[in-house]
Amino acid sequence: MLLNLKPFNSFAITMLGLSLLILFCYIFFDFPSTTTSSIPIPTSQTLSQLQLHPQSDPEPFQLLLAAFRKWDSQVGCSNFKAKHVDLMKQGSNSSSLQRDDRDYQCSELKMNHVGVLIKGWTWIPDNLDNLYSCRCGLSCLWTKSPVLLDKPDALLFETTTPPSRVPFLPIKHLAYVWFLCINFGENNHSGYAHFHKMRRKGDPLRVYMDLEAGRKRSGFEDIFISYHAKDDVQSTYAGGLFHNNRNYYLSSYKNNETLVYWSSSRCLPERNKLAKTIFGLLSHHSFGKCLNNVGGLDMALSLYPECTKDPNSAPQWWDHLHCAMSHYKFVLAIENTYTQSYVTEKLFYALDSGAVPIYFGAPNVMDFVPPHSIIDGSKFKSMEELADYVKALANDPVGYAEYHAWRRCGVVGNYGDTRATSLDTLPCRLCEAVSRRAGRDATAR
Repeated sequence: MLLNLKPFNSFAITMLGLSLLILFCYIFFDFPSTTTSSIPIPTSQTLSQLQLHPQSDPEPFQLLLAAFRKWDSQVGCSNFKAKHVDLMKQGSNSSSLQRDDRDYQCSELKMNHVGVLIKGWTWIPDNLDNLYSCRCGLSCLWTKSPVLLDKPDALLFETTTPPSRVPFLPIKHLAYVWFLCINFGENNHSGYAHFHKMRRKGDPLRVYMDLEAGRKRSGFEDIFISYHAKDDVQSTYAGGLFHNNRNYYLSSYKNNETLVYWSSSRCLPERNKLAKTIFGLLSHHSFGKCLNNVGGLDMALSLYPECTKDPNSAPQWWDHLHCAMSHYKFVLAIENTYTQSYVTEKLFYALDSGAVPIYFGAPNVMDFVPPHSIIDGSKFKSMEELADYVKALANDPVGYAEYHAWRRCGVVGNYGDTRATSLDTLPCRLCEAVSRRAGRDATAR
């Protein structure tokens, strides 16, 4: 019995032919893939942190400016700005940074001039001493000299806590003080302790500054300065004043054989353990006392004599720091402790040197840095995964240049507020806080 076959529909035959033709072309012609890259994207990282230009083959490079030109031709600032368009429009919205300009009112100021006297020894640079013109017509005298400022509105203590003496009081109050001393003793009664810490009206406000990781109020201050946004006045480590007396020559030539720079002379066990693991996977130079592998201290000047600041004076470790860092593609930055918002000069030195920081520290570090500017080591599943990423990035000039795009394209993001709340701007911001409290006329407490 013969089957009665119906003729194929002409449209179906045409579509079948086109499908076979496409399959033939796919097999015999080499179409580039849009997803291939020489850099493995760790599953533990977000794509926004590790978006790199796809590249099929490793391309070792040493000239940073040539890498920039290649990035310009293949990516460009327009595309980079499009990735971070929200930051371009809004700037920082991070709760990790103080932005008192959002609701700043000149009417809050109760004084038009404030004097702050720095008390005792401090690491605060002498060249911060100045007369500042601040917002709303406020002038601010910041000085270490009691000759220039004999009647300060505020006393700033940094390495020592504010004094805790009983202030001079009128006769009518002395009976109460005697009653507390006789009946309760200085150390055993909260009422006495509170009275003991009182500041009388007419005395300067007491300011205490503690930028260490375990920041803690002294209990005797009227204003507390530290690195956290919840404190009275915030001061980050991002300021230029941390870079005094440096040789600012930066090399455009990057070492392609030794990838990582590290310098640490406070050899904490956990930090050393982490660094040692990383150094077992990546080529490096360690210049400090910890895990030194360059033959001694100050060897950076032997490797890079152009980093000498003054040939007529003995070198100091800080005077050639940025210059030495700039010869490396990466700088390892490990904080002493991993604490919220505790982001120190270790990271900002690396950024300012033109290297890419490999960072371990504050869990909210991204709130303080420019977009796509650092490698957050904590986001990788393992140190092996981190090392694979770093080595691949070192051989991808376009991918590496992407980490410098924020600076070249003017996309600073949160970093703008990080710099705005640094030690550089502290005088005006503290004077404003003193003025809002009326300085010496502030209510006694």
